[in-house]
Amino acid sequence: MSSKPVILTGDRTTGPLHLGHYAGSLRNRVALQHDHRQYLLLADAQALTDNAHDPARIARNVIEVATDYLAVGIDQAVTTLCVQSALPALAELTLLYLNFVTVARLERNPTIKDEIQARGFGRDIPAGFLCYPAAQAADITAFRATLVPVGADQAPLIEQANEIVRRINRQAGRDLLPEATALIPPVGRLPGVDGRAKMSKSGGNALPLSACDAEIAAAVQRMYTDPDHPRASDPGRVEGNVVFTYLDAFDPDPDEVGALKERYRRGGLGDAALKQRLAGILRDLLGPIRERRAAIARDPDRVRDVLRTGTAQARRLTEETRDAVQDALGLFRL
Repeated sequence: MSSKPVILTGDRTTGPLHLGHYAGSLRNRVALQHDHRQYLLLADAQALTDNAHDPARIARNVIEVATDYLAVGIDQAVTTLCVQSALPALAELTLLYLNFVTVARLERNPTIKDEIQARGFGRDIPAGFLCYPAAQAADITAFRATLVPVGADQAPLIEQANEIVRRINRQAGRDLLPEATALIPPVGRLPGVDGRAKMSKSGGNALPLSACDAEIAAAVQRMYTDPDHPRASDPGRVEGNVVFTYLDAFDPDPDEVGALKERYRRGGLGDAALKQRLAGILRDLLGPIRERRAAIARDPDRVRDVLRTGTAQARRLTEETRDAVQDALGLFRL
């Protein structure tokens, strides 16, 4: 068995991935995959917790998300791609773990509280959505992951998963399951191109990884800068300026970005020049991804084979963990 640290990460299959996913996690996964044992979980079952009205959409986007993974540089030779709903041990572990957490604790989770409010559930919360922290604990522990790349807003989920791990370990009388550490990227949530919220498919403010040059140019043109900077000669505000946020995230020359910020603050740099620079950077970034994605998408059977092979490998590992937990808890086995 590999001695490399184990990473578990993944995405809900609600649609193709976008630039926010790339900044927040995808490029980090590509960078880490050769020094870690990495599992990428296509979380179709979790996506159903607030999309049960349209399961066909969730199923359809499994291939789309897997295609995005391969297009950005995920190597199936060193990273295992697997489909959540095809791993029954995850559901079995979730059911067990729900006995080690209270409803009150689930409702207090800051991430869950924020997501419930954002979706306007009120008290009509799908039970699967409320129980997501237990399901994520099952995902993490089933792969015995010790590192989980997440945004800062998701860190409370990792904390709660570790609480469940400690309860299971106390019940087992030994360190059966490892605790995980949240791996938070230096780039926070990327704002949408409108600057009003995080980038999201549902918000209509996302730039997909397959965006063409015209779509990139249009998105950059929409970006919020500083409304009090009508002329290039006027001093401008960098804080809250979406164009600078994107330059911080994607410009390969941070020293030059720093110099641009100084010029903008004192006056003498126009928004048009900034946007032109950013559009060029995004074209250089997304162009190769778009081309690889188009080539991969022409052979969906190859993508399906990658998922089939990875899911079979993941099934063996997750079932081993399930059996170990059941035995440690003293459950009846035939």
